[in-house]
Amino acid sequence: MSKKYTFYPGCSSQGSAAHLDRSLRAVLPKLEVQIEDIDDWNCCGASVGHIEGGFIPQSALSARNLAQAQTQGPQDVMTPCAACYLNTHATNERIRNDEGFKGKLNEALAVAGKSYDGSLHVRHACEVLVTDVGMDKVAAQVVNPLAGLKVAGYVGCQTVRPFANTDRGNHFDEYDRPKFLDDFTRAVGAEALDFENATSCCGGSVSVMSPDKTLHLMKKILDEAQAKEADVISTPCPLCQTNVEMYQQQINQKYGTNFNIPVVFYSQLMAVAYGMDPNKDAALNQQIIPADKLKGMAK
Repeated sequence: MSKKYTFYPGCSSQGSAAHLDRSLRAVLPKLEVQIEDIDDWNCCGASVGHIEGGFIPQSALSARNLAQAQTQGPQDVMTPCAACYLNTHATNERIRNDEGFKGKLNEALAVAGKSYDGSLHVRHACEVLVTDVGMDKVAAQVVNPLAGLKVAGYVGCQTVRPFANTDRGNHFDEYDRPKFLDDFTRAVGAEALDFENATSCCGGSVSVMSPDKTLHLMKKILDEAQAKEADVISTPCPLCQTNVEMYQQQINQKYGTNFNIPVVFYSQLMAVAYGMDPNKDAALNQQIIPADKLKGMAK
């Protein structure tokens, strides 16, 4: 039986992580997951929203999205972006538990003729796949197993922290040694490498503003992936994907390395394994570093 969610794509879906958005939208119908985008959604502020905006104005961005979602029904809100999940889920939970905070945000929302009561449940797309869809169903859709593809599963530090192992996070995985990304890899027939840096930080939004301060963090992740002969690095996080792929040339110039490792989203692996078009559905044509081996496996 299919299940419907209100969907918050997040700003990265319109640019740097358009390949996550396109591939996820391609595979969800195969898994009987229906999504309806939040009407007129806005940026959640992500991590840089705290720099100048202030806590209440930044939280009001997520509250507005939740107010919009509530007008579309009581179904759970799903987002694929780690930063969007952190901001939206955290705002939602505080609204549910802090009447003073709820009042301040509703005062802000009232200016736009909106309000929100905290009744929705905000969930990460990966958590939905693990707990609502189930790994057996993810594997059952595979028609083109990715046998021989070595995948370093890089979860990043935000997708599972701090909410994954909480009641409202549905206890979908652990903080320090999460298994879901490797489970996705094995479900599509690829080899999940033992990856010690699975939850190491890539520098996050600091990398966007001052990459010189974070290149060493990304290098540590790439060093291990290269040492273990990964064909691709897979991640669920838009910012992790951008940072670890985009800065490889700068890392090579600074440290004398020779990294050229494609960084893909888990949903792109799924789309190829589900027999979908490598460009139209898996969006592999949007990689900075071409994932040639993965693309060559498409049928």
